[in-house]
Amino acid sequence: MARPISKLPVTEDQRLELQRIISRPTSSQRLVRRCRIIMQRSAGGSQKQVSQQLEVNRPVVAHWENRFREGGVAGLEEAKRSGRKPSISEETKAQIIASATTPPPGHTQWSTRRMARAKGVSNQTVHKLWAANGIKPHIKRTFKISNDLHFETKFWDIIGLYLNASDRMLILCCDEKSQCQALERTQLPLPLGLNGRVRTGTHDYIRHGTITLFAALNYMDGRIHRQTAEKHTHVEWLAFLKQLDREADQEVALHLILDNYATHKHPVVRRWIKWRNDRYRKVHGMDRIVLHFTPTSSSWMNLVERFFRDLTVDCVRDGSFSSVGDLIKAMEAYLAERDLNPVRYQWKAEGAAILEKIQRARSTLAKVKAGNNV
Repeated sequence: MARPISKLPVTEDQRLELQRIISRPTSSQRLVRRCRIIMQRSAGGSQKQVSQQLEVNRPVVAHWENRFREGGVAGLEEAKRSGRKPSISEETKAQIIASATTPPPGHTQWSTRRMARAKGVSNQTVHKLWAANGIKPHIKRTFKISNDLHFETKFWDIIGLYLNASDRMLILCCDEKSQCQALERTQLPLPLGLNGRVRTGTHDYIRHGTITLFAALNYMDGRIHRQTAEKHTHVEWLAFLKQLDREADQEVALHLILDNYATHKHPVVRRWIKWRNDRYRKVHGMDRIVLHFTPTSSSWMNLVERFFRDLTVDCVRDGSFSSVGDLIKAMEAYLAERDLNPVRYQWKAEGAAILEKIQRARSTLAKVKAGNNV
């Protein structure tokens, strides 16, 4: 007489968990098959019957039945394997990471191949270790921390203008883009094409002179007041100021954001501004022109620099100009089109967050300097 088949004991919670795993679309087929083995054994099927129905060997059924008895549903998961022993020691990995910040003699930076040769590993190994630790020796960003003794006073003065403009003021971000070169490429460039063909252009050129663009960006609407001149002395700057005075609404004060270029502070310029303010104050009770100077080495606070970047990329840098007049026409055409749909550059960064970042940079520089002096 055959012995009765013993059912595999499964609790109700375990049964629900097994059913969830079987129904889950992301479950692996191996795990689903193990769960089916347990479900069918708990329903009274023998190991032989289950092995035939699921098309596996009987020892496989016995193995996962034992794993379930020992560890429950979790026992059906794949056990962790030791895997292949690493071919690179932890010490070598640590050296590859730590040495990345110290360039080799005669070089300014490590490359993955140079580091691989020095440590006796593959280029891919170095690349993976650096990528995993965020090490990028090939990338360099420029910065400059202002040493202006009145940095915070000037900083908050300009931030206050950007964030608290009133109806009785016109905020103009002013500067000159000097030495705009009229460069003529020696050969015609080839245009952008399909199937991966990139634009081409000659590296050499013929110089046809330079021009200076004086620009004032209206912070509120993005419009550009401009004037071109052959030079950028206080004479041309003063002529531009007078143009701004004529073009702007006579009922508002002009708040000009400037850098510390000597031309902007020339005695002749200051005398004219004082004369203009004295006359304006008698009628309106306030100054007509108010100057706000950015801290030294902080031209990033002047939003007209953002416009100059767009002008350079969109119009000047890749162009070919046969004369200064040709360059001026191209710039005027670009600005005329821009006037139809002005782009406003709006200040959104929190002043306190900027100062905190600058302070961190100063602290880091102080630590580096102290380390170099040891």
